[in-house]
Amino acid sequence: MKDTAPYRVVLADDHVLIRHGIKNIIARDSGLQIVGEVCNGEELLDLLQEDTVELIILDISMPKIGGMEAVAMIKGKYPWIKVLMLTMHKNKQYFYHAMSAGADGYLVKDDSDEELLVAINKIRSGKNYISPYLAEEFADDVINSYRSDKRNLFQELTRREKQILQFVVDGYTSRQVADQLGLSPRTVDHHRSNLLKKFQMNNSVDLVNFAVKNGFVTPQKY
Repeated sequence: MKDTAPYRVVLADDHVLIRHGIKNIIARDSGLQIVGEVCNGEELLDLLQEDTVELIILDISMPKIGGMEAVAMIKGKYPWIKVLMLTMHKNKQYFYHAMSAGADGYLVKDDSDEELLVAINKIRSGKNYISPYLAEEFADDVINSYRSDKRNLFQELTRREKQILQFVVDGYTSRQVADQLGLSPRTVDHHRSNLLKKFQMNNSVDLVNFAVKNGFVTPQKY
């Protein structure tokens, strides 16, 4: 007998109007069910401990734990959960970063309402989904080769190193990073030195350019 249980979806976006619009679109398909809404990565991780989820529609830019960091954490702990990234960014570096972290699809907020349902159904069937804005440039073999790249140094960093790399990209000094993370400036300098060694960079400027160019992190400070 065919399973008729609805496909369980969680919305993770810090904009209420965006979540409301997504809910209205998903309501058109009786085979889909919204089982939770969250506005940041911390709330999302808490929800996943309490409820059964099959798909997360995840915004890249969220407070506390952003979408890029969240998808890697989700896939590490709940590899069976599908993740559709929803973003305003059409830059291919954001796309590379999301897919290398384990996302199953990448949808741009400028895409049509119908495209959201197309994306969900494609991911539900076990395939990768790419927004039409990017689909002409990339194919599944590109995604797979990028995921399997053993030189993806970002994935080898510790969580603390990823945090500090983000602060470095955003232009924070060691003292400012130390204040944000509750560390000593000396400890922050030690992490910065390790990052330079791991990426084989001579200085912070080169490190920032390399990290942004390769999609390891994206500037968050505006």
